[in-house]
Amino acid sequence: MTFNFDTPPRRLGTDSQKWQKYEGRDVLPMWVADMDFEVAPAIVEALQRRAAHGIFGYARPVKSTVDAVLGALAERYRWQVDPSWLVWLPGLVCGLNVAARAFAEAGDEILSLSPIYPPFTNAPRNSGRVPRSIPLALDPRARRWEIDWDALERAVTPRTRVFLLCHPHNPVARVWGRGELARAADFCTRHGLVLVSDEIHCDLLLEPGAVHEPAAVAAPAAAPRTVTLMAPSKTYNTPGLGASFAIIPDAALRARFSKAGAGIVAEVNAFGYAACEAAYRDAEPWRQALLAYLRGNRDFLVDTVSRELTGVVIEAPIEATYLAWLNVSALGLPNPVRHFEAGGVGLSDGAPFGATPGSHVRINFGCPRATLARGLERMKAALHAR
Repeated sequence: MTFNFDTPPRRLGTDSQKWQKYEGRDVLPMWVADMDFEVAPAIVEALQRRAAHGIFGYARPVKSTVDAVLGALAERYRWQVDPSWLVWLPGLVCGLNVAARAFAEAGDEILSLSPIYPPFTNAPRNSGRVPRSIPLALDPRARRWEIDWDALERAVTPRTRVFLLCHPHNPVARVWGRGELARAADFCTRHGLVLVSDEIHCDLLLEPGAVHEPAAVAAPAAAPRTVTLMAPSKTYNTPGLGASFAIIPDAALRARFSKAGAGIVAEVNAFGYAACEAAYRDAEPWRQALLAYLRGNRDFLVDTVSRELTGVVIEAPIEATYLAWLNVSALGLPNPVRHFEAGGVGLSDGAPFGATPGSHVRINFGCPRATLARGLERMKAALHAR
């Protein structure tokens, strides 16, 4: 079966948050992690069947939905998950917020690695917890982002309660290996921390030979203190349907997590469950085709940046996701996002991720190649317009 990733879907004039941002302006939106691809036909068919039912009351996952999730976890990661470990969520950002409330008190500290997806530092602040960001270390010879373990150790205080791990990491697109995950688990065990591993990009590995291993699988001894957050949304392009889940093996930890979200966290809707089941059960051929297309986009992006975008640097390989972290510090722009917007491209500002203002931007290459080519051409023109 073949799938069409080349035809740009019409998103102008729709409810798309991504495209509404620049409504009325000639700006290509390449910012938020939302792909410009139609979802797998299997997902569309599942939603059509659910809509045809005609009743949309409060929903709970049926056995076939749970089986689809557990089957994918077993097949892809050799992870035998008990159904009771699942806590359903309407999104992973709320999962980060619930974790901050569940496992830390007001004034307690929550660690993460920067640069990082902004909700990792916003979630603690939202409930009076204190975010502590430890900068990742870039090995210039190996061109590889690494965890600064000494700095991580130094960051621990008597008020530290949680370590939020992004795995694979957004925005630097790094896939953490078994040794690093085991070391992170040991770090949490020694300091009595809960390890919350956000693995929303786990099915979007681009580097040949890259393997995703859930943190709770890589370090089984630490599984009782590990919360894993997953969702089909990034991989299958269904973020607007709001279906995610936490995997929490330890009953006490699970109870704390559920209590923290009680009365606050909305329930997953019927369409979210239907899409989730179809994604994990029926959309694997589409996912494999998507990965091949994204690898082509990544290679095109890397080649174009290196040859034509003078002053823009991709500092390390893009191992996963459809997001690239671009160092633009050599351009000396006080506001690079505004500069590129003036040139017709909308990017994510690196500062909210923890980067020095003006130093980095993030680009989303989850789009038809013609759209990517047009965006890069506009960036090139914007560089010449300085």
